[in-house]
Amino acid sequence: MEYKVVDGVKYTQQHEWARPEGNIAVVGLSDYAQNKLGEIVFVELPDIGAAVEAGKSAAVIESVKAVADLYAPVDGTVTEVNETLLDQPELINQDPYGEGWVFKVEIKDESQLASLMDKPAYEEFIIKEEKEE
Repeated sequence: MEYKVVDGVKYTQQHEWARPEGNIAVVGLSDYAQNKLGEIVFVELPDIGAAVEAGKSAAVIESVKAVADLYAPVDGTVTEVNETLLDQPELINQDPYGEGWVFKVEIKDESQLASLMDKPAYEEFIIKEEKEE
C-alpha cells in the first residue's frame, strides 16, 4: 500500500504531523493513520487557549472502526482549531495534509521539532510498521 508522505512536515511515532509556520505548528493526522482508522465520523477538537503537551492527547478522532487520540507533537498553546471538521470530519480522510488539519499550536520549545521524523525517516517507519502487522 502506498501512503502519501509530504515534505515540510515533521511526523510523530503516533502518526501525527506538524507543519512549522514560524512559531506556530499546524497539526493533523497522517495519511497512513487516517487510512488505518477508516472512515472518520467525529472529531473532538481541543479548546483554543488549552495547553498541550508533547505525547499527550490533544484531540479525539472517531472512525467507524475505532476511537483514537490525536497526540500533541510539541508542547504549546492551542491558537486555532479546524471547526470545519465538526461538520465534515471526513476531510481528514480526503485531505489529511490540507483541509483536514486539526489544530494549530504556538510552539513552546522549537527544539522539540528536531526529535520528530522527517519525510524519509517517517517513510521507513511506516514500512517497518506494515511489516510487523
